[in-house]
Amino acid sequence: MNRLIWISLVVGLATPCVLAQSADPLHTPAMQSADAAFRAGTAAMSRNDLAKAHAEFSKVIRLAPKVAAGHSALGAVLLAEGDTAGAIAELEKARKFDPKDNAAAINLATAYCRQNSYPQSAELFRALEAANVTLSPDDLATYARALDGTGDTPGAETKLRSALDAAPDNAVLRDNLGTILAEQMRFAESESEFTKAVAGDENSVPFRVHLGSLFMVEGKLQEAIAQLSAATTLGPDDFDANLQLGKALQSVGQDDQAVLRLRHASELNKKSIDAKYHLALVLQSRGDIPEALLLLQQVAAARAEDAAVLTNLGLALVQSGKAKDALPIYQHALRLSPKDAILRQNMGVAALQQSDLDGAILNFKAGLAINPDSPQLHYDLGLALKLKDKIPEAIPEFELAASEDPSLPDPPYTLGILYMQMGKFDDSARELQKALALRPDNGDAWSTLGSVYKQMEEPTKAIDAIHHAIELLPNQPSPHITLAAILAQQGDPAAAAAERKIAANLSRVAVAHQRASFALESGKLLRQRGQLAEAFQQLQTAVTADPNNAAVHRELAMILQLQGKGADAAVERSKADTLDPEAKTP
Repeated sequence: MNRLIWISLVVGLATPCVLAQSADPLHTPAMQSADAAFRAGTAAMSRNDLAKAHAEFSKVIRLAPKVAAGHSALGAVLLAEGDTAGAIAELEKARKFDPKDNAAAINLATAYCRQNSYPQSAELFRALEAANVTLSPDDLATYARALDGTGDTPGAETKLRSALDAAPDNAVLRDNLGTILAEQMRFAESESEFTKAVAGDENSVPFRVHLGSLFMVEGKLQEAIAQLSAATTLGPDDFDANLQLGKALQSVGQDDQAVLRLRHASELNKKSIDAKYHLALVLQSRGDIPEALLLLQQVAAARAEDAAVLTNLGLALVQSGKAKDALPIYQHALRLSPKDAILRQNMGVAALQQSDLDGAILNFKAGLAINPDSPQLHYDLGLALKLKDKIPEAIPEFELAASEDPSLPDPPYTLGILYMQMGKFDDSARELQKALALRPDNGDAWSTLGSVYKQMEEPTKAIDAIHHAIELLPNQPSPHITLAAILAQQGDPAAAAAERKIAANLSRVAVAHQRASFALESGKLLRQRGQLAEAFQQLQTAVTADPNNAAVHRELAMILQLQGKGADAAVERSKADTLDPEAKTP
């Protein structure tokens, strides 16, 4: 799992001293001014006025540049302000002028830890321990983080447990201990600590994010969503809360909600590659391929050696009809991850898109060598073999796909088609019934089953299946043709004639729609070339063929507008809006 986020604590300001007495027995005016500034800075720090404290302590080090206390105090303020590099510079000066300034040492150790300079931080903390300096629970939490950063996870756990012995109700310590345990995959213990941290501070966004993230790792997705939703309620603009909630929502298939959260996370942190990547994945999952492709290209530019990223980018290109562009990306991913069965499957699909059946078969077989129990790979291989007219080899692959995952409707449906074509009608009916039990809204399967029952001379079953097909496919002529043949065999010529008439009308409509679609595309192309008169003629043909096609009227309106015929264009736009109110012309 990803490292969970640590909570860093700012160590307090050094105990105030009187600079004039400790540094300059002559009590010069400069030292007296420095002393006054130090007192003013300390007072500002006590009321959390960091800007005022910063200004006063800066004045101190200008007036008394070799006095440790001024550098120590300014370092503490810079640490509180989040300027870690600046804090380190001042605190190192303080340590140089006064190696015994323990407050400066603790603050410096904390600053090193924040800067991920874990060995330096741990070394300072060890020196403080050796000098018998008492470390607060918060200091011990930072010490533990430093130890964890150096790889000493057991030592980090020991420090945290010691701190909890002194402060058992400290929620921050509980949260940090939960992090250590999660890193060791001791999830049950980690969950207990995170739960205690949330109970200790129910308004902490990070604590809930940590617990929700752990629930995701444990597969407790609903619990994860509950915690992460609470985190986003407490912190609507918290990046980590939105990112993790988006991931959790995606995991349970709530893609629309996931997109909202991940898009918000990307806006909160425009540099986050992780947010862009997960947003791209959920967009790809719900079919928003152009935007997903754009994001995946940006992610791949930053993670050029990440095989998973490259695989998803290749898939997006294939989904965009750009299989040729996907192949070199897949080849690079394969060099990075040669034992990835899903990558091999995707490469096979890309080969299929380019009609490279041999390449597809090669990749699907390579994938099965890695994962021989993959139902999808068996199905894809069967499909490629079928397209190569190697039916005897294809059928066992479809059968394996069906046996590996009996919940898949495609393998039995395809087997039903193949068995019908081979004249094995009993086998075909059996497989089609399996497919329809899994997906009863498959009108084509009902239509095929009706044809099979007709061949088996079971007219009652055939008619029932055809009626299901007609209900699901009201605009398809073929079920009516099959029904007409059955009714004619049963001696009902009038009913058969009625079905043939319906089929003929539907065929005419289908032909007209095809003609209109062809004319529409031709008209668009001519308009783009500036050939408006020719485009207008094509659109007139489209309107005649399919007068109720909103897209045709909308394109015709665009052409008329370009010809300067605004009134006529308005009429066509009105027709388009009436036919398709949900896509009104702007």
